[in-house]
Amino acid sequence: MGDIPAVRFRAATAQDAAAAVPLIHSSGPAAFDYVFAVPGRSTAQAFLHRAFADGAGEFGWRNHIVGELEGVVVAAGAGFGAETALAFTLAAARQILAHYGLRHAPGVIVRGLRVERVIPPPSRGMHYLAHLGVSPILRGQGIGKALIDELIRRGVQAGRNRMVLDVAVSNPRAQALYARQGFEVTGEQASALANAQGAVPGHRRMERVVDR
Repeated sequence: MGDIPAVRFRAATAQDAAAAVPLIHSSGPAAFDYVFAVPGRSTAQAFLHRAFADGAGEFGWRNHIVGELEGVVVAAGAGFGAETALAFTLAAARQILAHYGLRHAPGVIVRGLRVERVIPPPSRGMHYLAHLGVSPILRGQGIGKALIDELIRRGVQAGRNRMVLDVAVSNPRAQALYARQGFEVTGEQASALANAQGAVPGHRRMERVVDR
């Protein structure tokens, strides 16, 4: 735990793609693979890399922060509100079409919309925490807590105090971490979404109201 104060959080840049994309993917690999993995065309991480480097939208570098330990990116995450919905949708459509082409893009978009029924985008008044990833070899050392604390701090700075995230029912360790930070389960969405690339687990929504 003594190393944790050395984690420095900053806004992500396009140059962070190689380090940040695997961390983002690790936050929900089954869902990402279900939506974005197209055999013979692209892996999910290849699309996420393109979208991150592009900068725009939910998966772009402008929507993320990273945490560095001794100059190495070891954590990544995002925090955003409902006002991003239109811009994120337009950016995703453009990125998907450019990456997959006319043949495969419609299928990717449809699968993405299906996942939104299990993991709904934020509604008005929420500050939504997403894509929370920590380097596997450093998990359990407090970096995840520090990442969430930083995203909450930025959310409060943006004028929001209703912090929201979703956690897979298959990830009790993450749910326990969020519970320790004051998040409470407010709902659960079952999932039957699956293909050869991934099976999307059910998700629980958790919320925490913080003092501004």
